[in-house]
Amino acid sequence: MTLKKHALALCLCLFTLLSNAQNFVIKGFTYDESTGESLPYCAVQLVGTSFGALSDATGAFLINKIPVGTYVVKVSLLGYNDLFDTVNVTGNTTLTKRYSISPLSKTLDAVQIKGENTRKEQETRTAVISVTPKDMSKMPAIGGQPDFAQYLQVVPGIVSTGDQGGQLYVRGGTPIQNMLLLDGIILFNPFHSIGIFSVFDMDIMSSADVYTGGFGAEFGGRISSVMDIKTRDGNKKRLSGKIDVSNIGAQMLLEGPLLKLKEDRKTAISFILSGKGSYLSQSSKIFYPYVTNEDGLPYNFLDLYGKVTLSTKNGTKWNIFGFNYDDRVKYSSVADYGWNNWGVGTNLLLVPGNAPTTIEAALAYSKYTSKLQDANFDPRSSSMDGFTFNLGFNYYLGKSLLKVGVDVVGYNTNYQYYTIYHSQRKIEDHTTDLSVYIKYKYNFRNKLLIEPGFRLQYYYSLGEVSPEPRLAIKYNILNNLRLKLAAGMYSQNLVAVSSDQDVVNLFTGFTSSPMENNLLPNTLFNSDKEIRGRLQKAQHAILGLEYDPISSLSFNLEGYFKNFSQLISANRYKMLEEDTEFIWEKGYAYGGDISVKYENNGVYIWLVYSLGWVKRNDGKITYFPHFDRRHNINLVASYAFGKRRSWEINARWNFGTGFPFTQTQAYYPHYDPANIADDYVSSNEDVYFFLSDFNKSRLPNYHRLDLGAKKKFFLGPRHSLELSLSMTNLYNYKNVFYVNRTTNDIIYQLPFLYYFGLTWKF
Repeated sequence: MTLKKHALALCLCLFTLLSNAQNFVIKGFTYDESTGESLPYCAVQLVGTSFGALSDATGAFLINKIPVGTYVVKVSLLGYNDLFDTVNVTGNTTLTKRYSISPLSKTLDAVQIKGENTRKEQETRTAVISVTPKDMSKMPAIGGQPDFAQYLQVVPGIVSTGDQGGQLYVRGGTPIQNMLLLDGIILFNPFHSIGIFSVFDMDIMSSADVYTGGFGAEFGGRISSVMDIKTRDGNKKRLSGKIDVSNIGAQMLLEGPLLKLKEDRKTAISFILSGKGSYLSQSSKIFYPYVTNEDGLPYNFLDLYGKVTLSTKNGTKWNIFGFNYDDRVKYSSVADYGWNNWGVGTNLLLVPGNAPTTIEAALAYSKYTSKLQDANFDPRSSSMDGFTFNLGFNYYLGKSLLKVGVDVVGYNTNYQYYTIYHSQRKIEDHTTDLSVYIKYKYNFRNKLLIEPGFRLQYYYSLGEVSPEPRLAIKYNILNNLRLKLAAGMYSQNLVAVSSDQDVVNLFTGFTSSPMENNLLPNTLFNSDKEIRGRLQKAQHAILGLEYDPISSLSFNLEGYFKNFSQLISANRYKMLEEDTEFIWEKGYAYGGDISVKYENNGVYIWLVYSLGWVKRNDGKITYFPHFDRRHNINLVASYAFGKRRSWEINARWNFGTGFPFTQTQAYYPHYDPANIADDYVSSNEDVYFFLSDFNKSRLPNYHRLDLGAKKKFFLGPRHSLELSLSMTNLYNYKNVFYVNRTTNDIIYQLPFLYYFGLTWKF
C-alpha cells in the first residue's frame, strides 16, 4: 500500500511539472534553409532577456515560462546568417515555430566560438568530444577525403594500434568494450583493416559524440566508451552530390528530393546514397613501386549506405536505411583476413502536437562475419547477427530535460576456432538484453548543471539484473572557467576472443558470457575467490576543468579512473583439452589528458597529450595488456587563406611510446604423427616456439608525420572542384605492425605514401 502511495505521488508530481512546463512556451525546430536539413545546436534567444535555448541533436528547442509580452527571437549558428522573428506571448500560449536559416558565404570565427561556449555552459559534456564534418576537414586528407577514423586517433584518451589493423582503445577499454551507434543502431566493426579509413562517408554524417567514459544512462551494454553517430537527411530541395576520385579509392554521394519541400506542402521525402571503395591493392603497384610486398598494399574495401527520409513541417521524421560494409586484406604468406557487416533499419522522431515532448524509436537487424587464415595457425571465424530496438521520450522543461526510455538487444553468436591439438571447437549462443533508463538534466541559472541517471539492465540468457546509477555535474565558476565531473557503473555481456600468440591482433571472435563451467570457471585463476555472476563490469570516475582565457583559445584537462572489476579473457594457460576456454580477470586504467585548441582567422591548432596506465590481473600474474601506451601526443595544425579561404594546408604529427608484447624465447622442432604407421624418419618436422614472460617487452616507439594541401575552385553557387594532395609518414619511419613468430617476417605500418585526388560537388 505504501509503494502505491509513493508511485501515485510521483505521477502527480510529474504531471504537475509537465503541465506547468506548457505555460508560455515557444517550441520548434531549426533547419538549413538551402537543403531543408535539421540543424542541431542553434542558439535560440529572446533578445534582451535571459530566456533562450540550444536546439538539440535533432534541431528541436523549447523555451518556457515566458512572461506575457512581445519579443524578438534571434536564431544563430556558426556559418549561417542570423534570423530574427517577432512573437507575441499571451496567456497560456504555445507557439510552434519552424526556423530556417541561410548559410553565410563567409565563415565568421567569432560566431563559432560563441556557439561552442553556449554548449559548454548548458551541457555537462564530461569526457565527450563532438565531431562534425567541418572538424574532420582540418585533418590531412589521406586518401583524398578526411575520415572519421583519422580524426578519432587525435581525440584525448584514444589509442590506435597504428595505420593498419583498425583497432582503437579508449581509456583502457578494448574495442569490444566500445559501443558504436549509427542512428541508434549498434555497429560491430566500423573501422577498416587499413586504420586510416572508417566505413562512413564524412558527408553523410551530421554529428558524432565520442564518450571516452562516464557516459549517461541512455547508453548501456558496454563498459568503456560510446561513439554516437547521427547521419543527416538527403537534400529536400534539389538534386546534389559529390564525386571523389583519388589514386587509392573513389567515393560517390547522391541526394535529393522524392517529394520536394515547399511552403504549401506539409510533407517532404528525400533520399541519400553513398558508396566508397578502395583499389589500393592494384593502384599501389603503380604509384608505390618501392613497397616491397609483391602484392602491393593488400587492402580492398567497399562501403554502401542508403537512406530515405519522410519529414513533416512540425518536425516529425521517419527514416528507412540500409548498409553493407566489406573489408578484405591479404598478406602474402602471412595472413588472409576479411569481414562483412550489413543491416537494415528504421528510426522515427515523433513530435506530438503542442506538448513539450519528442519521441524517438529505432528498430534494425544486422549481421557481422569475420574470418582469419594465418599461414601458421588453424583458421578462425566469428559471426554475430541480431536485432536492436529502442524507444525514448524527451520532456523539455525549459533549460532542463527529462529522458526516459527502453532498449532491447537480441543476438546470436557463433565462434569457431581450433585448439592447440588442432581439434575444432564451436561456441554458439543466443541472448536478449533488456534495459530501461531515466535521466534528468537540471539547469540552475546556467550556473550549476546536474544530470543524475539510472539504468536497469536485464540479461535474459544469464538471468542477471544490473542496476547502474550514473551522475554528471558541471559548475560554471566563471563564464570561461568550468569544473565538471562524471561517474557511473557499467556492465556488458559480449566477450571478445583474441590470441595472445599474435604480436598484434588481427582477428577477434565474439561470443556472449559463457554459462558452462567447462568454458568459464566460477573463481579467479588459482584462487578460491568466487565470482559474482557472469557479467563483465566496470566503474568510472572522471574529473575535468575547462578554461577559455580568450575567445579563440581553450584548454581542457581531465583525469580519469576506470575500475574493471570483472573481465573475461581467453585462457592463455590452457594446456589440456579439459582446461576451460576462458578465465576471469580484473584490472584498472587511470591517467589524464590535456587538450589545447586555438582557432582564429583561418589558423587552427590542436595539441593533445595523454598519459595513461592500464593493468590486468588474472589471478596468477599482473600484466600490461598489449594496448597499454604510456605517452601519446597528437598535434594538428591547419591554415586556410586566399579568397574565400579556398587554399588550405594542414599537418598532423603523432608520437606514442611502444606497446607491450611477449617475446619469443626459443624455437624447437616438433613432429605430430597423423597415425601409428607414419614414417617419422623421412617426415618433415614443424617449427614450434616457447614464449617468454607475458608482455614483459615493449615494441619500439611509434611516430608519424602527415601533411596535406587542398585548393577549391568555385564554379558557381552550387558547383565546386577541389584538388587535394597529401602525404603520410613523410620521413618514412618503419613502425612495426605484425610479426610472424615462426618465420620472423615483419609487416610494417604504412611507409611514406602520397595521395592526390579530385572532388566535384554539385
